[in-house]
Amino acid sequence: MPTRGESTKTTEVPPGFSGLGLDQRVVDALAALGYEEPTPVQREAIPPLLAGRDVLGQAATGTGKTAAFALPLLHVLTPTAAAPDRLGALILVPTRELAMQVAEAVHKYGKAMGIIAVPIYGGSPMETQLRQLKRGVDVVVATPGRALDHIRRKSLRLSGIKVVILDEADEMLDMGFAEDLEAILNETPKERQTALFSATLPPRIAEIANRHLKNPVRVRIDREVVPAGSAPRVRQVAYVVGRAHKMATLGRVLDVENPTSAIVFCRTRTEVDDLTESLNGRGYRAEALHGGLSQEQRDRVMKKFRANTADLLIATDVAARGLDVEHVSHVVNYDVPTSAEAYVHRIGRTGRAGREGVAITLAEPREHRLLRNIEFLTKQKIQIAGVPTVADLRARRIEMTKASLRETIVAGELDAFRAVVDSLAQEFDIMDVAAAAVKMIEARDGVEGEEIPSLTMRPERPASPHERGPAPKSGAGKGGASKPFGNLRAGSAGKQRITPEWDVARLYIGAGRAANVRANDLVGAIVNEAGVDARAIGAIQITDRFSLVEVPAEIADSIIDALRATTIKGKRVPVRRDREQAWKN
Repeated sequence: MPTRGESTKTTEVPPGFSGLGLDQRVVDALAALGYEEPTPVQREAIPPLLAGRDVLGQAATGTGKTAAFALPLLHVLTPTAAAPDRLGALILVPTRELAMQVAEAVHKYGKAMGIIAVPIYGGSPMETQLRQLKRGVDVVVATPGRALDHIRRKSLRLSGIKVVILDEADEMLDMGFAEDLEAILNETPKERQTALFSATLPPRIAEIANRHLKNPVRVRIDREVVPAGSAPRVRQVAYVVGRAHKMATLGRVLDVENPTSAIVFCRTRTEVDDLTESLNGRGYRAEALHGGLSQEQRDRVMKKFRANTADLLIATDVAARGLDVEHVSHVVNYDVPTSAEAYVHRIGRTGRAGREGVAITLAEPREHRLLRNIEFLTKQKIQIAGVPTVADLRARRIEMTKASLRETIVAGELDAFRAVVDSLAQEFDIMDVAAAAVKMIEARDGVEGEEIPSLTMRPERPASPHERGPAPKSGAGKGGASKPFGNLRAGSAGKQRITPEWDVARLYIGAGRAANVRANDLVGAIVNEAGVDARAIGAIQITDRFSLVEVPAEIADSIIDALRATTIKGKRVPVRRDREQAWKN
């Protein structure tokens, strides 16, 4: 931790975003987007940033960091359409996905103010980015490697920068961007405002903070102290899905789980309204509950839910405070809660009075840290499950049909229908008659649908041999325990070695020491251009004229395609599978 700076003190601030001193146009934009209340990191970071102070923030992914730094920077920007060199803010992020998300968020927050935000990352055509920058932008959200490329081309001029944000700084350092960050920061004006956000604050982050932040205000959102085992004893499961498939996944999971009564938690009122409309369109009886409703509307919604005339309650955390309903069979987190405490409070609404409960969470791949934090603090395991397939849904509906038929038989009063069955039995086998009836029920309910892509969390540990098969002999170290993805060890003669636990392919990249290529250049290119986890990259060998890199064989071709479409050190270089099977020593 840096030795200078000061800690924030929690002060009494009026509820909502209006009490933080934000421009009314920004407050109105947030209300239109459905945001009801600032998260802890927003409440702590926004006031000092508005006051022009540097900020050193420690908060995990998903805690609302983007709005915490994006909202204040809108105040220092003065968009001028006739000024192509109006760039006032630079936001550095580790990956292309995050660059797109942050740029989209800045655009939404500052739309009423005419703010133009552009994401700059590898894998996107350089010509397009050059045109965007030439037209003039207010905010650039960039990955370090591509930002440095533009700085060297003189297409990204930082002389007018007023604010610099480093988001997820620890991940950028883990990906080998330390030197790039230093080079970029050295190109920015010394009289600037700087904010650094990181999930952790190791010594390398502290060094950067000491060099580039001036008397920073420290904002630290500590993990909640959750007593071990305090989470309800319910079945807890998470489905890993991309953002574009969340709605389809929720519908599929609800169809398979068939809850008797469920609460679906969302982050914003806009999300609540959109989800409610979509679920009603799927045939569910869903009701929305958020801060935009009057007390009369809230009472009417809760009356329906308690009377079981509504299957689903779609709610924000704020609106659901004090909610006490005993018959809830399922709780669904449409987004991973930003804290373990919020997770415990949410899922505590199911499994009451000795009943069995189910807690379901839809997580995006990059939200693995939030899930791991929740597991660590609650001392309970969250099962990571595959998204139910069309076949799973069909099997589940067959089981439900079977159960319904059994209940109907037990209930009796079938005499009025026996004549139909007797008549058909004279012509057909009785089993065929019954099977046809079940088929008609299934055709009426419908089970068709597209398969939803199955994703995985970033690997947290190495798989055991029986999970992945024997490790390849090539590139393996002698003795010692196996290492997780990307856990590199420095070797001799400028090489790095990894003990892989999957089939390895070696890529030939036609640039080496003569082109000033470093290991972090190659790692950064593969991570940003191909979207590969840095821990999946194996041994790296750099010679004068070329480099060799080990990657998982199953994704080697996609990495090659991505690298061929971009530049390394500002130049396009040949990339292919290495023709030799052994490292040159």
